[in-house]
Amino acid sequence: MGNKVSYALNKCKIIFIIVLILWLLVSIVLIMPGSIALVDAKSNGPLDTDLFAESISQNFGKVFSNFGKVFSDEYRSTFMKGEVVLILGLLTCGAIGIIKTLPKNEYSDIEHGSSDWATGEKYAILNKNKGIILAEKHYLPVDKRGNVNVLVVGRFRFW
Repeated sequence: MGNKVSYALNKCKIIFIIVLILWLLVSIVLIMPGSIALVDAKSNGPLDTDLFAESISQNFGKVFSNFGKVFSDEYRSTFMKGEVVLILGLLTCGAIGIIKTLPKNEYSDIEHGSSDWATGEKYAILNKNKGIILAEKHYLPVDKRGNVNVLVVGRFRFW
C-alpha cells in the first residue's frame, strides 16, 4: 500500500503546485475582498446586499491595502473562516485526485515483457541487407532454414 501512495504522490507533483497557486490566487482575489465586504455589510445589523456589492467592487483591485485590513482584529475571523472553507475544499479535491491516481494493481506502468534475452540471438539470425523488413536496418532472411514466422507488433512505416 505504501508503494501505491508514493507512486500516486509522485505522479501528482505538478497538480500539487497548481493547487497551491490556485489557493493563493483565490485567497487574494476572492476571499480577501469578500471577507472585507461581508464585515462592512454586516456592520449596521443584518446583511445589506447593496453595501456588500459596493464594498466588494471597491476592494476587488486593492490587493496591498486588503492585506493590511484583513489581518486587523475586526476582519481576521471572517477571513480565517473563508480560508478554512477553501482549504478543506482543496484538500477534499486533492484526496479524491490522489485516490483516482492510485494504481489499479501492482503491475501498472511496468513493462510486462522484455527482449533482453534475445540480444545475442537476434543479430545472429537477422540480416542487414535483404529479406522481410522488421525494422529500418533489420531484415529476416527468407533463405534461412527452419521457422521464418514473423509477428509484427506496431504500425507499418515506409522509410
